[in-house]
Parts: sequence; C-alpha cells; structure tokens
Amino acid sequence: MGGYRGPAPTQGPFGAGPPPQRPFATAPPPQGPFGTAPPPLGGPFSTVAPPQGPFGAAPPSQGPFGTAPPSQRPFSAPPPAQVPYSAAPPSQVPYATAPPPYRPLPSAPPQPQSPTWSTMPPPTYVRPPPPVQSQPPPPVQGNYPGGPPSNPQFPMNRPGFQQPMQTMPPPPMGPLSGYGNQAVNPTTGPPMGAPQSLVEDFQSLSLRFPPGTLDLGVDVKGLPRPLDGDEEPAKVLEAYPMNCHPRYFRLTTHAIPASQSLVSRWHLPLGAVVHPLAKSPDGEEVPVVDFESAGVIRCRRCRTYINPYVTFADAGRKWRCNLCSLLNDVPGEYFCALDAGGRRYDTDQRPELCKGTVEFVAPTEYMVRPPMPPSYLFLIDVSVSAVQSGLLEVVAKTIKSCLGDLVAFPRTQIGFVTFDSTLHFHSFKSSLSQPQMMVVADLDDVFLPLPEDLLVNLVDSRQVVESFLDSLPSMFDDNANVESALGPALKAALMVMGQFGGKLLVFQSTLPSLGIGRLRLRGDDVRAYGTDKEHILRVPEDAFYKQMAAEFTKNQIAVDVFSLSDRYCDVASLGSLAKYTGGQVYHYPSFDATTHGDKLNHELSRNLTRETAWESVMRVRCGKGVRFTTYHGHFMLRTTDLLALPAVDPDKAFAMQLSLEESLMTTQTVYFQVALLYTSSSGERRIRVHTAAAPVVTDLGEMYRQADTGAIVSLLARIAVENSLSDKLDSVRQQLQLKLVRSLKEYRSLYVVQHRIGGRLIYPESLRYLPLYILALCKSLALRGGYADVSLDERCAAGFSMMILPAKRLLNFIYPSLYRLDEVLTMEQDRIDGSLRRSPLTLQCLDSAGLYLLDDGFTFLVWLGRMLQPEVVNDVFGVSLANIPDLSKVQLTECDNNHSRNFMTVLRTLRGKDSSCYQLPRVVRQGEQPRESFLLLSNLVEDQMAGTSSYVDWILQIHRQTQGS
Repeated sequence: MGGYRGPAPTQGPFGAGPPPQRPFATAPPPQGPFGTAPPPLGGPFSTVAPPQGPFGAAPPSQGPFGTAPPSQRPFSAPPPAQVPYSAAPPSQVPYATAPPPYRPLPSAPPQPQSPTWSTMPPPTYVRPPPPVQSQPPPPVQGNYPGGPPSNPQFPMNRPGFQQPMQTMPPPPMGPLSGYGNQAVNPTTGPPMGAPQSLVEDFQSLSLRFPPGTLDLGVDVKGLPRPLDGDEEPAKVLEAYPMNCHPRYFRLTTHAIPASQSLVSRWHLPLGAVVHPLAKSPDGEEVPVVDFESAGVIRCRRCRTYINPYVTFADAGRKWRCNLCSLLNDVPGEYFCALDAGGRRYDTDQRPELCKGTVEFVAPTEYMVRPPMPPSYLFLIDVSVSAVQSGLLEVVAKTIKSCLGDLVAFPRTQIGFVTFDSTLHFHSFKSSLSQPQMMVVADLDDVFLPLPEDLLVNLVDSRQVVESFLDSLPSMFDDNANVESALGPALKAALMVMGQFGGKLLVFQSTLPSLGIGRLRLRGDDVRAYGTDKEHILRVPEDAFYKQMAAEFTKNQIAVDVFSLSDRYCDVASLGSLAKYTGGQVYHYPSFDATTHGDKLNHELSRNLTRETAWESVMRVRCGKGVRFTTYHGHFMLRTTDLLALPAVDPDKAFAMQLSLEESLMTTQTVYFQVALLYTSSSGERRIRVHTAAAPVVTDLGEMYRQADTGAIVSLLARIAVENSLSDKLDSVRQQLQLKLVRSLKEYRSLYVVQHRIGGRLIYPESLRYLPLYILALCKSLALRGGYADVSLDERCAAGFSMMILPAKRLLNFIYPSLYRLDEVLTMEQDRIDGSLRRSPLTLQCLDSAGLYLLDDGFTFLVWLGRMLQPEVVNDVFGVSLANIPDLSKVQLTECDNNHSRNFMTVLRTLRGKDSSCYQLPRVVRQGEQPRESFLLLSNLVEDQMAGTSSYVDWILQIHRQTQGS
C-alpha cells in the first residue's frame, strides 16, 4: 500500500510552508484522563510561571495524569512515573484539551530547534476555547461536547512483525489566506509588551525519546480510541426535543453554515445519513396517524407534511409551513383553537404535532396501483459446484422453516426457478400433489411454460411448495453440469414477477458462462493494479446487469444476491443488480455447508422475516437555501431528489451530500424532512416521516463543535467506495488523508494567533476519533492494499456492504471490537455482558496467555495465545488442539463445562446486539501463518502493516502536514 503515507503535493492555498515548529497539542474532554484542567485562582487572565526550557510546560493539571517537572533540555527523558499513568511534561501530550480561559505566554523565548524530523520535540494536542462569534447565535444553538474517551491501560511499542515505516515527506502546506493565520515566530516569542495571558493550561500525557535511540517512543495510553463504539449525538434532542431520533437522521454537523465561504472552509463532507426504518429507540413504536376525511395534511407549495415545527395563525384556521413559510388553510375536520401562546390545545394528543417521527396512513391518491402482495422468487444455481458445496440443502431447509413466518403471510406469493446450462421452471398449482418441473433449453428466446402457476399463493399451495423443498437437495444429486446461464434466468424472473413486483433472491455459485450476461475471468489480472486501468476490475464488465436492474426497479422488484462460489465470481458485475434495486449483496467465499451453513441459514431467515417496506420511494426535503445534491447507497434515482426503492428494510441506510443554494443564509434554523412512501406487508399504504431542525451559524468553530464523527465517516466511506470505481485505491486513500489534513489545518487557523500555539496541532473534541477512523477506513477490506491484500470479489462485496451499513455497524466494521475472554469464562453468566471490555486494536494488547475475540459485525475471530492454559482450550473446544490439525474447519459447539457454556454465552450476547448479521466463528492460533496475518493482524489497524502507518506514525504524519502558517 505504498504511497498513501501522504497525499500528493498540491498548489494554491496549500503551498510549501516552513518546517513544523512543534508537534501537536489538544484539549481533554471534561472528565477522565482528557479532562479539562480547572482555571487558576487568579481568574481567566492570571499569569503562569515561565518554562525552564525550549519546550516548557504549562502549569501541572490536577487530573489523573499529573505532570512531571519541566525538562531542562530540549530532548531529555521525563523522570520516572510515580503512578501507573503519570505523565511527562505537559508540552509533550499527543491529545489534551484547553479550558476556555486564556493563559499567559512564556516570558522566556524558546531555544532554536533542529529541523531534523528524527529530533523534533514530542507532539502535543491542545483543544482551544471557542472563538468569539461575530454575531450572537440563534437561541436554539448549543454546544454538545462528546463524552470522555476511554483510557485503556496497556504499554505499546512497535510490534516485532511490522516492517520499517517507509517515510514520505509531507506535501508542502502553505498559508491559508483570508482569516488571520499569521503565526507568531516560535523562536522569538510574543511581541514585547503583549499581555501575558494567552497560553492554555492543559493536562499532559507521556511522550518522550527513549534513552539511547533517535526513534520516537510514544506513551499512547491516552490516545483517543472509540472503545465505546458509535456515539449517537443524543444531546441534539436537548436543544431540539421535537426532532426525530438521531438514529433516523444524522447530520455531519448539527450547525448549518450561513455562507458559501464557511462551506469552502469546512473541508469535510456536509450532508446527512438517513436510516428510515431503523429500530425505534427504547422499543417505542412509531405512532400511526390516520387523517381519514381530512386527508394527509401537507403544504400545498413544497408538499411538506405537517410536523411539530409548523406554527398556527388566525386563531387556528391557518398553519405556516416551516420549510417554505407559506400559510396553508387548516381543514375544518382538523381545526382546534389556540391557547394564549398560539399553541393548539390538542398538540400533546396529536403525534404529528409533538413527535419528530410519525407514520401517516396514505389515501388512494398515493397509489399508482392497488398494493401488491409481497412476492418472493428464488433463483437457484444447481450446477455441480452448488450441489457439492451443500448449498441446495441449506437453502431448502431454511426456506421451509420460514414459510410460516414470511412477512405478510398469508398474502405471500412464492415461486422457484433453478438453472445450470438450462432453465428449470417449477409449477406449484394447488391441485397438484407434487411440483411439476419444465425445462427450457433455448437461452436466446426464453419463454414461460404455464406462467400462471409459477408464482402462487403460499397458503393455497403450501403443501406442494414444501414437497418441492424436501426433494430439492436430492433432485440434482447426479448433475455434472458446470455451466451457469444466469443472464437468461434473470430475464425469465422478470417475466414471472413483472406483474406483481416483490423480491428476487439469486443464489449463484458459478461464474455466469452461457447466454446473455456471460462473464469472463478477469480478477487475476495482476498487471492492472497500480495503473489507471485498475478501477475497471471493480466495475461491471457487462452493461447487461445494470440494464436488468433498471428493468427490475421499473417493475418494483428488489434483488438480493447470494454469491457462494469457491472461485472468482465477478461480484462487481452481479452486485449491480442489488445496487440499483435497493437490494443487498451476501458473499460467502468458498462456501461449504458444514462451515458456513449456520451463517447462511440465519442471514437468509433474517432476509425473509424482517420488516420490509414494498414499492417504496423516498424524498428528503430541506428548508430555504439548502438542498441535497448527491445520494449514496442502493437505490435508483428516479428524479433529482426521488429515490426509487422497490424494497427497503431496517438493515439499510443512505447518505447524501448537502449544498447551499444561496451565498448567504437569512434564516436562523434549517428544517429537514424525510418522507418514505411505501406499502406495508399487510397491504396498507403508509408514509413514514422524520422531521429535524438544525441551527444556522456564522462561526466555523461552532460547525466543528457540533460535528458528528459517525455521520462524517459514514458519508466519507461511501464517497471513497464510489471513487474507487473510477480511480486507483492509492489515490482514494490520499484523498481521505487530504480531507483530514485540510480540516485540522483549517481548525488550527482559527486559534493560531490568539493562542500563540506555534507548531502545535489543535483539534475539536467532537472529532477526536476522526484520525483513527480515517486510518481504519484506509485499511478496510474495500480500500486497502492492492492485488495481494484482498481478493477482488471480497473487496467488491465489502464495498457493497459499506454502501448500505448504518453508522454504528459501519464504524464497527472498519474498527472492530476486540475482547479478552479467558478472564470472563469463570464468571457467572449473568455478569458476562457487563464484564466485556473492548481493547485497542494493537498487537501489544494481546497476551500470549490469553483468549481473544475479534468482532467486526460479520465474523468472529477467536485468537488463541500460544501460552493459553491447555485446560481452557480443551474445555472450550471439547478436544485438545493437538487433535485439531486444521483450525479452519473447527466447529464450535457448547460442551458440558462452565468454560464452554460461558464462551457460547459471549457469542450469543454479541450476536443478540445486532441480529442483522450472523458472525461466523473462525479460529486461529498465535504464530499460525499465513492465516494469522490475513485474519487477525490485518485487522489490528493501530499497528504498522506493510506500507502503511501505525496509529502513532499516522498522528505524527498528520501533524507534519497540518503545519505551515
């Protein structure tokens, strides 16, 4: 992955600048190891004693990371720590925060420092106080600081398996003109006579040079790590209690810029993440509102639905739209008088006037046709590879077990088409005692024999369907056909489902080789990697699949693709069927029923039984001055802002980018409304509406303070995956790094003069995890390395998954959860869940005497230390490791002992937190190569891998690139 250590040099506002003067300093969160130090007794402008050396520290803080005396030499090592986490001089912190009061500058000028990077002073982070706003913010504005980050206790050095870091000079960074970023010369100090009141008081963590070496040794116990997972911006609801919950709608910053100039200085994506069918918080049900004779009440100009932010006038006979300000008439059936404050007396009794999320019953004018019954057509590959892998048996048993639980039962329609080099249609006419199979061998002119009996009502024909599922595993036992006519089978499926719409589930285990849509082997073209033609391997080879997706969407058919091949299957081409129909891609490389059967069984069952919105369209409306311009996810864009979704479910989210239509916003608040029009599984037409408000600000610092890291990373990930379809992976990673560098550089420019911070890097607390998440994103399956790092099908499948994952699952996918289990296996079962603690993703956290579990939301990886007690292994696996020659084939089952029961309880607990996917356990032993490198070490994103940075190196690299005044 060489080359993404720094973005390419740029010109213009990021021209060459002087070498960095000091690495970075930040401000801690309010409590814990990053807590803000209390202001001194002398008030906000009291004086601090001058430092004793060129890197003298601010006064020691009173928090858990007390500071050592300042060093007398530029690079002397700190004194021995007196407590487990005592810190080095305050100026040596990677991450700390500053309180609002300003502190005085040092009175003695620092000594000149060497420009050599290997002898640069240790970096510190400082989070400055908020700037003075040019005008008062709207009354609804507030500051929502994030919670204190975790402070894991572990030592860290560079792991022994890492390769030496290949350093690359940072791109030249010049001054950002126009907003006062002329830095004070750190070698001369502040101007004579300047007030001694601008240096911050901040806590410190250890950062030093180990004696006898020029390599930078960093005590990284306090580096920010998202060990508590995604942080939903719940405090938004305190300022806007009538907003929908953030899990439905999250802005990348809950502060809308008032001008184009602020947008241009933001550098991070401005937009939102929408999860329309997310699970309701705290188990609350979404209220359903039926206006009956009054009809759905909405603005007659912009078509906004009535919501808690509308206002009433003319004694309750008019209501003003909060998006376009138009006065609308209140229907007589909906009239209610107003109190002295202009509020309707029935506001608290009407969910649409007091809740941010409601569901309206849609009248007949919202229907193009009568609601169709949910239909399922299964398109199953029965070639020799599918038979030998056990695919048919798992699929047949799973579908049969779900027949009674299919959504909308008993309205459900069901059908099956199997294929190899020919197409096999199966009639399920209710009068038959056994299903009837008809074979069509003409792939160029596909036709439907007995079309009325191919998609049947499940209640009427259930006995025949069950008989077919019982015989399916053995029906093709003697099949030796290696061909796949997927393209003609898709055309046949369109003919079967065209009248009703519904969901098409495709099970493919062989590269399509016959008829229209046949594909060729192209994933092993090593010569394309690193060239301008590399991205061609990640886009569909044949336009047929995108054209078919357009036809499916037009007929309200969603396609889910299950790719189960043991060889290259061109997921890039097949995945476009799901991408443009609102579907999903499931990838099971080298599928084997013995190993992967449970995973397929669970995920197929979830697919068939989860809540589903059929025949859907979604639109996001905005207030004056803003609009959504670009959309990311699985859908077909019908118009500039209408997303066609033949089917959508709680496991899918969407992202979109926002732009300003005006050069200067005149309103104080911007409103957003997500409307999903769909048919429920019971056949009722519904409109699910989410409404939210956000303040308009004139201060860039406020945009940073209200930033939502989860939403930013979700949007950045989708943009990066889409960019990888038209550019090299290395270029995509450099673009991500450049966005991070520019945003932190811009934030630094807000405070560089006021604080005389010289060479330090400052950052907003709301984005304290952003550098690590972007590093993890660059190392994710979809974006890391080149040909040898990830197989092409796995890379493409990961990309399709990242395009639909909600924020919480996406963050866990790129930064997995790591738990130590051997310590909890002896606990009582009811205490296990509360005892699971995440560890940082670094090899130094792994004890060779421990048992660890890595969970990325898709897979469990069980890591066995070489010094792990044999009795623990014997209890968990039920057999000695010496009797397991191949750990890749280990099947974990519950044994009759406490260790095994507790271990399986942990797995069930973690799976129960998110039922959208089934994590299949994979076992690896310490030192087992190459499996350990591929399965575990590649997921330890904080460590240095071949050609990539460790977390510490990444922070230092970002620091260098943000310098330049």
